[in-house]
Amino acid sequence: MIGIFTGNGKGKTTAALGTALSAALQGKRVAIVQFLKGSGYTGELAAIPQLSLAFSIRQFGFGCPDAAAIRSGEMQCKKCGQCFGQNRNPANGYVEQAWSYACEAAHESDLVVLDEVSHAVNRKLLEEETLLRWLREVKADVVLTGRNMPQAIIDLADFATQCHPVQHPMGKGIDARRGSEY
Repeated sequence: MIGIFTGNGKGKTTAALGTALSAALQGKRVAIVQFLKGSGYTGELAAIPQLSLAFSIRQFGFGCPDAAAIRSGEMQCKKCGQCFGQNRNPANGYVEQAWSYACEAAHESDLVVLDEVSHAVNRKLLEEETLLRWLREVKADVVLTGRNMPQAIIDLADFATQCHPVQHPMGKGIDARRGSEY
């Protein structure tokens, strides 16, 4: 089973996490691979180790030097953009590391979530054909997330959900909140 959460709206990663949690609660082994993310302060990173499930989550990207203070609530993200710039630099090898881990995890997992994988494909950091070939051969169920998922990947999926923004606090200038958006 191949599933996709894509679109310009919020909630793609959250939907994938819900799918993953449902699988883990049914005794499935779950691996979440977060491409080009390395903040280290999102709620899921704090919650997963406390659940005592066969559930892992790994980030492959630049880690914010202020992650501990942000996680504790002592400060908020300054939106400096350093993480995005570092994550998108192919010389850092984050996508290669994430892809290697995803391929390994697929052998040991019932469900693999490739979070934000569309960004890696759209930025030509991961070849679309490599991902398509893998999706055709992988034995585990797979959920993919990210904006602008390539049509060829959507066509291969068993389900695809388009997250469309109708209304969100960020549209009103309300910043992301700890415990809600991260």
